[in-house]
Amino acid sequence: MVKIRLRREGAKGRPYYRIVVADGRSRREGAFIDTVGTYDPLKEEDGATVDLEKVDEWISKGAQPSDTVRSLIKKARQASA
Repeated sequence: MVKIRLRREGAKGRPYYRIVVADGRSRREGAFIDTVGTYDPLKEEDGATVDLEKVDEWISKGAQPSDTVRSLIKKARQASA
């Protein structure tokens, strides 16, 4: 199954995540299909940037977002409205 999930990058003690579309069987830092946004948890204000058009396209194709990514998408939709 194709999933939309976080891919950890950054240094030790300084996490930075990319929101990626990946096969559910691949590792967290493994191969991915597409990048649809970023998330910086240490940023004080909104640390997430999400391309909602790409997200909607992948969800329409059957991709399932993880719980964390689902909440980031929800926040991005509220901020853009």
